[in-house]
Amino acid sequence: MPATIDYYFSVSSPWAYLGAPRLIAMAAQHGVRIDPVPIALITENGGISIRTRPEARRAYWFHDLARCAAHLGMPVLLEERPPLQDAGKASPMLVAAQRLGLDATALGFALQRGYWAQGRDISDPAVRAAIAGEAGFDTAALLAAEAEPETERQWQANLDRAKAAGVFGVPSYCLDGELFWGQDRLNYLDRRLRGAA
Repeated sequence: MPATIDYYFSVSSPWAYLGAPRLIAMAAQHGVRIDPVPIALITENGGISIRTRPEARRAYWFHDLARCAAHLGMPVLLEERPPLQDAGKASPMLVAAQRLGLDATALGFALQRGYWAQGRDISDPAVRAAIAGEAGFDTAALLAAEAEPETERQWQANLDRAKAAGVFGVPSYCLDGELFWGQDRLNYLDRRLRGAA
């Protein structure tokens, strides 16, 4: 059975957006599977929202985001996009994909790209459906599953699982119990997959 990377992520995280293509490529290269676990920020474990940080840290965060995106050659909108808190309203679609056994990693990246690169309002179900359809997903099934009570139960189960794993920020990747926080730690995850200590 192939090894599994537990991928804790949020659609509203630009860092998860920037890391997703490399994670997907890395998993394919090493023949491992990705278990996507959509979550929200976990304040109980020390997660801190960018909106509550001091201005100096907020300014650095935006500067570093632009610098990282440029380095990776990935477009990112720092302005002229819907409010960041609204992006999280797309989470039920990701949990629905998880529940339905669909590729929530690919759907997550499609929604992230829609928001962070194209400025699309993914809080709007019609916009989410359009993005999912463009990515080849069954939009009717996803929209129906979003509203099911089991989706909310799965969301809570995801949060409980992440807390138990020690996750506090997104994206986080876990391999055999070892946690790697942030897309800038993907090189360490790659080393771990290659058998390096």
